[in-house]
This record gives sequence, C-alpha cells and structure tokens, in this order.
Amino acid sequence: MSEAAETTATAQAGRIAVRKTYKLYIGGAFPRSESGRSFAVTGAGGDFLANAALASRKDARDAVVAARKAFPGWSGATAYNRGQVLYRVAEVLEGRRAQFADEVRLAAGGSHKSAFAEVDAAVDRWVWYAGWADKLAQVRGGANPVAGPYFNFSLPEPTGVVAVLAPQDSPLLGLVSVLAPPIVSGNAVVVVASEKYPLPAVTLAEVLATSDVPGGVVNLLTGRAAEIAPWLASHMDVNAIDLAGALDAPGALADDLAVAAAENLKRVVRLPVSDWTAEPGLDRMIATLETKTVWHPLGV
Repeated sequence: MSEAAETTATAQAGRIAVRKTYKLYIGGAFPRSESGRSFAVTGAGGDFLANAALASRKDARDAVVAARKAFPGWSGATAYNRGQVLYRVAEVLEGRRAQFADEVRLAAGGSHKSAFAEVDAAVDRWVWYAGWADKLAQVRGGANPVAGPYFNFSLPEPTGVVAVLAPQDSPLLGLVSVLAPPIVSGNAVVVVASEKYPLPAVTLAEVLATSDVPGGVVNLLTGRAAEIAPWLASHMDVNAIDLAGALDAPGALADDLAVAAAENLKRVVRLPVSDWTAEPGLDRMIATLETKTVWHPLGV
C-alpha cells in the first residue's frame, strides 16, 4: 500500500496516522542529530516517504565513543554467545519480514515478490554469518611448528572499532552483508547507512535494539557519506574502515578516505561487490581480524 493510499484508509477509519520518526542509533539509544538537521527521503517514484536525521561530525564522534565503550564487553564474550545473539537478530528480523519488505519496495521500487526476496536473503545471510562466530578461530588460527620445546599458537582477534559505509544501492541485503562480518568476530561498528535508502537501515537498528545486541556494538548514522565518512576515516580511535559505500561514489571519495585512514594505519577494506545476492565469503570477516601469536613452554 502506498503512503497516499495508507493515509486515505486511515482517514476513512476516522483516525490520524502515527507517523514514524527515523532517528540515529548511538549507544543503544535513538537520538536525533545534535545539529537538529534532517533530510527528505523519497521513494523510487519520487514520492515523499519520511524525514531522516542528517548526522553531523559530532554524531560520528559520539558513535565512535559508544563503540569503543562497548568493544571490551563484546569482544570478551564467548564466540558461542556472540553467535546466539546474532541468531536472535535473525529471529526478530524474520518476525518483521512484512515491514521490511514494505520499506524496501517503497524505497527502491519493484514488486512485492522482489522485496520479500531481498528480505529473505538478508535474514538467511545474517544466519549464515552468525554461524561463523565460533568457527573463525579454527579457520584462521592454529598450532604452528617451531624448533624448540614450545607450543606456538596463532589466534584471531577483533581489531576494535570499525567504520562501515553501507552500499548505496542495496537497501537491506547489502547493508547486512557489510554490517554482520565485523561484529561476528567481536568488533564494534559505526555504520553510515545508504543516503538513498536509509529507512530499512533505521528499522534494522530497531531490530538490534530489541534483540540481545549490547548497546554501542552497532551504531547507525544516516545522512551524507561524503560529509560523515572523512571524519571517521581520520578518527584516531577507529581501527578499520570498510569503503563499500564509497567505491561507486562520484569523484575520488574512496581514495580520499584511504589517504585519511593512513594517518593512524587503519585497515582499509576495499572489496567491491557488483552483486550482493552472490554467495558470501570470509573476506570481510577476515579483513577486520588481527592475529595474535602465543608461545607456551611444553610441560608447563
């Protein structure tokens, strides 16, 4: 049902529709932008859908602070626990399947069938990543042969706070495909949603808030990537940045962000994907992992 049709039906029922307010998601709360700014979000046909918060530099800094605060607890949780928490997200996402399909269809256009197909793919992908939480150590770690009376182990660890630029043209599936990988391994994330399709991202933040994901593990900003991303790329307390949403941006935004990230030797993830429906791999999870080597004497 279009917004105009929904408004008409509500009026005929003798009541005023309660319009949803789309806010930022920082530290487990839903604040408005500290600047008070917003921007109009339109659908595929140019119809007005909603006003979304226009995040500022201060909002980005607040999100990084929240992520850093949440990182020790999330990274210190057992891999099994993280997997269970992420699976819970998929459960709640599945329960709001119709709402997500409606938002995806209004934003990007297409049929009800294609919108439901994207939501189903996003749920399945979230489950897929959740299943990797307690398997990454086996794939990326192991015992190393050494010439001496020692055990030598390589252990994967999360890198810290990861900034993620969501793809511009995939409202939900692309967002899940870049958001899930860093948090599976224990990172805390600041994600900049698609400027074109921010509404499904805010609704996904509501799913995270009502699941068991601790506040601050995921922080979501809506607005213009060209305005927010440079501050995240140059932020000295951000350890990695995924440039997915900047690779197809006009100009040299991705290159400029990579240069800014070099200031504190951030990990820069540049993994272009032309089709978000393709089978996922381990690359994005591995890209935000560090490897710790542990030596231990034999017989002790």
